[in-house]
Amino acid sequence: MSSKRALTDRESALPALAEAFREHGFEGASLAALSKATGLGKGSLYNFFPGGKEEMMEAVLENIDGWFAEAIFSPLEHVVDPAAAVTAMFDDVTAYFRSGRRVCVVGCLGLNSAGETFSVKVKEYFARWISALVHCLEVGKVPPALALDLAEEAVSGIQGAIVLARALGEEESFLRIVRRLQSSLLDAIGRYG
Repeated sequence: MSSKRALTDRESALPALAEAFREHGFEGASLAALSKATGLGKGSLYNFFPGGKEEMMEAVLENIDGWFAEAIFSPLEHVVDPAAAVTAMFDDVTAYFRSGRRVCVVGCLGLNSAGETFSVKVKEYFARWISALVHCLEVGKVPPALALDLAEEAVSGIQGAIVLARALGEEESFLRIVRRLQSSLLDAIGRYG
């Protein structure tokens, strides 16, 4: 039995497509690269995604959004223990982005012209993350204006840490940055909560 099993449906192709988009970007991910990443022929890719590369990216974004909604956004939006929720968010984000070794597809889209096609999705992703984190901090009694400042700093800091870790080729910078961001949020909760 081979270690790479054949992908037999649209859903099972999404992780491989996501990694190909992470590696090549939307513009740079040719049909040949997407085919190679998934192990599916071009005909099969078009069978699963009749809208082509754009539909593939839309499906990848939906998949990413589903994971973030369940693992990150919802726990912050329905928070009982703000400090525990903040800690869990940083733990999950560190694992998801593999300590900065894994590119953020949504963040990449926000940086280039391909992002215009997906601008609503990109905006919703970041807006929901910031809003959920603001809510969590406010439950922790952090004043609203400070909660917004801290949430924006945390989300932008995580994105920047991914870029820096990739550029430097070392995950330690990612870990240092997210630890500082986490400490700043936990300190605010401790100070006001």
